[in-house]
Formats: sequence, C-alpha cells, structure tokens
Amino acid sequence: MSSGRDDGGEDTAADDGFDPDPERVERLREIADDVRGDTSESKQLANILYRTSDLYDENEETSPEEIVRNVKFILEVNERGGLGR
Repeated sequence: MSSGRDDGGEDTAADDGFDPDPERVERLREIADDVRGDTSESKQLANILYRTSDLYDENEETSPEEIVRNVKFILEVNERGGLGR
C-alpha cells in the first residue's frame, strides 16, 4: 500500500489503510457542520467528525492513534469546563 510519499519521510495515514478519499473528507465535514450546534456536546461531536475526516485528507498527516488522543483531550477539556480552568 502506498503512503503517498516518495521522499523517504514519515509514514502517513495511508499506510494504516486510510487512503486519500476527498469525497469521504467532504461528506464527514458536511456532517460535522450539520451537527454543530449551540450545545457543547454537538460541538464536540462536530470536532470529532472533523478530526476523523483528516484520516482521509491527503493534505493531513495523522493516525488513528493521534485522533484518539485528540478526542480524549476534547472530552477532558469539556469535563473540566473549558480550556480556561
């Protein structure tokens, strides 16, 4: 499976089985925009969907592990009441 890089650089998400898929990126981000609302829960869900779409974005270098860490951080921040606390 190709990583989308031929410069000997770091592995990309495509190495993990997440080949670039612009249609999937667009669809996930549309759903994220649709669910984003005024509640913290809807904002969290939208952020999670947006981060998940990065797996399929050829311009992003991320992995499922990085996204899980990011989602955990999003949930922890909300649990604490925001970044300012």
